[in-house]
Amino acid sequence: MERRGGRQQDSGDSVSELREWRPVIYRKCTDTLWLLLFFLFWAGLMFITGYAVMAGAAERLVLGYDSFGNICGRKNTPVKGAPLSGQDMTNKKYVFFLNSCSLEMQSLKISSLSLCVSSCPQEQLNSLEDLQSFARNNGSCLCIYNLNISSYTLNPKAAELCPTLPVPPSKSFPLFNRCVPQNPECYSKYASVLISMVNEMDVFHRILSAILAGRDAVIGLSVLALAFSFILVLAFRFIRTLLVHTLIALVVFGLLFVSGVLWWLYYDYRNDPSTELETEKENVKFLLGYAIFSTIVTVVLLSLILVLRKRLQFTVQLFRIVGKIIGRIPLLLFQPLWTFLILIVFWVFWVAVLLSLGTAGTAQTTSGGQVEYRALSGICYMAWYHFVGLIWTSEFILACQEMTIAGAVVTCYFNRNKNSPPPHPVLSSISVLFCYHLGTAVKGAFLVTILRIPRIVLLYLYNILNQKESACAKCLFKCCFCWCWCQENCLRYFNQTLVSQSNKLTEGQKYRSVRPFQDNEDGTELQPMT
Repeated sequence: MERRGGRQQDSGDSVSELREWRPVIYRKCTDTLWLLLFFLFWAGLMFITGYAVMAGAAERLVLGYDSFGNICGRKNTPVKGAPLSGQDMTNKKYVFFLNSCSLEMQSLKISSLSLCVSSCPQEQLNSLEDLQSFARNNGSCLCIYNLNISSYTLNPKAAELCPTLPVPPSKSFPLFNRCVPQNPECYSKYASVLISMVNEMDVFHRILSAILAGRDAVIGLSVLALAFSFILVLAFRFIRTLLVHTLIALVVFGLLFVSGVLWWLYYDYRNDPSTELETEKENVKFLLGYAIFSTIVTVVLLSLILVLRKRLQFTVQLFRIVGKIIGRIPLLLFQPLWTFLILIVFWVFWVAVLLSLGTAGTAQTTSGGQVEYRALSGICYMAWYHFVGLIWTSEFILACQEMTIAGAVVTCYFNRNKNSPPPHPVLSSISVLFCYHLGTAVKGAFLVTILRIPRIVLLYLYNILNQKESACAKCLFKCCFCWCWCQENCLRYFNQTLVSQSNKLTEGQKYRSVRPFQDNEDGTELQPMT
């Protein structure tokens, strides 16, 4: 009996020991080969970075340069065979084209000569005397550098060495420091040449132009998204029930509003007596199709909301759990901010390397002592390698954030002793991530990258074919693009799910008897989510 009682006592001790939560003691690194592959890939990125810094000159793209190899706004070194190169352009920060009203493109080069000037002409200059007066009063010479101001009206070749008359008023544009003509006719020609130059560029240079042109919008939208995310998290913390019902109400009214507007437009266009053209009749048919599709979607979603209305309490309970976790781990509110700052630093580094890589070229003199920069061989392949690095590394940073949040949440969620919360769960999760699971994050980011790059390529090809008349090719690329988008989102969902599941398995042992968060607001237990 004593032996049996002893066995029962030992059995009870072992069961209680098993039910006690504790982290996994013996860990091992996961997906080390993927981590090694990522290190080798970044070694290649560092090689490209060093090459871009040594061979590139991003100042040419940002500050602008003249036809003689001088970068505006800085001191320059002379180029062999170009007598007008190597000048001090510290006070001459703007690029001025001598023939800004009749620009033409020749082999991706603007045919007009360009100079570095200290200021752009604000008024129209109709004669050489006006050019001379402008140079003396403003200190900005609009003629070739080797022509003295006093010779503007005396030199017989002044008409060839000075800008085409009349010189339209222009204004310095912040982007690339160009003098943009304000005359409507000249401005349209100037803009058309720049647009055609961008259209004839390869993908690499288009990315450069798009980044520099939209940098303010990208920064503004990023800050707005960051602020919106903080507001949404605080809303989850304090107004859970109201937020759920508000979102459902917005969805219902939004669906009804869209369907109503489409049907109203269809009714209005159909009864309009001026609708006679075939294109207008086709538009009416498309409106009818959109209205029917929107109505079907509205009915299906409203039916789901009506059927699942009893599950709203489950959603409120889920938000309550999220609020409790945020209350116990307040550093989770700053986790997106850290990720945002890391992404900003990486993107600034990536853009700087891309700018340097895009300007990597050798200076070669042409007729008349002018200088042209010709791209080095292999730059395009380096640019594509650099582009893959952007997507893979960005996805890796986001994957690290997801694993950090998942590890911290699991540690707090399965803690049975509410009076003794785990110390520093976020830092502990980061430590576990860097010591054991970086390879898993690299692998997940690579899988998402594999599907994202083909989607970007298909989008680029679709934009090219969008100017053609091949409807079959357009439809085919749309289908491929949608397929890649669906595959990427499914893979991203499974990646996040596997991350959370792996953190559950590595951070603790889950038993059916474990019921975390036993301090509900109404005194009842919150059931664990399965």
